[in-house]
Amino acid sequence: MAGFRPFIVGIGGTTRPGSSSEKALRYALTLAEAQGADVELFDGASINLPMYAPESDIRSEAAQALISALRRAHGVILSTPCYHGSVSGLVKNALDYTEDMCKDAEPYLDGRAVGLIVCGYGWQSTGVVLSAFRSIVHALRGWPTPMGVAINTLVERFDEAGAGIAEPTARQMAIMVGQVMEFARLRAQLASLSKADVAASSA
Repeated sequence: MAGFRPFIVGIGGTTRPGSSSEKALRYALTLAEAQGADVELFDGASINLPMYAPESDIRSEAAQALISALRRAHGVILSTPCYHGSVSGLVKNALDYTEDMCKDAEPYLDGRAVGLIVCGYGWQSTGVVLSAFRSIVHALRGWPTPMGVAINTLVERFDEAGAGIAEPTARQMAIMVGQVMEFARLRAQLASLSKADVAASSA
């Protein structure tokens, strides 16, 4: 669809600035920008939110900004460190805030492709955490991309621009980001055609 720029939201990292999961997320968003996306990053500092409290309607400015961005998002990329066999509490708590979207026309992450990145110090937990991440996204009605990226930070050292990233990881990143972008564009085309059909039928 000519002129369409998907809006891709990235969520991840840790409370430590410059963590591997944050660098990987920044790199993925750089790839999305290169493919014509507008992006917004919510790093560890941005998602260091109060514990989600469903019984309260009080939300911090940071939480409101996160949900506002997700409501506008055409796609999402998530990045987490491997913490004790699962995603970090920081990332999980941020995703818990999508409960505020439960009554939206597109609730939670419905209709959005979600790319996943996991970073672990060794290979033992990366596969388990990637599987857990997919289950969380499924529960939120998102569409996890077929390609998920697992990074062994024991052997990989890279910066947020991707310098130093291993070639196989770089290829996987490119595939994952491409799948998020393709899904966003195809869905936008479908929505455009549906509107055209409605307009034609009412003419």
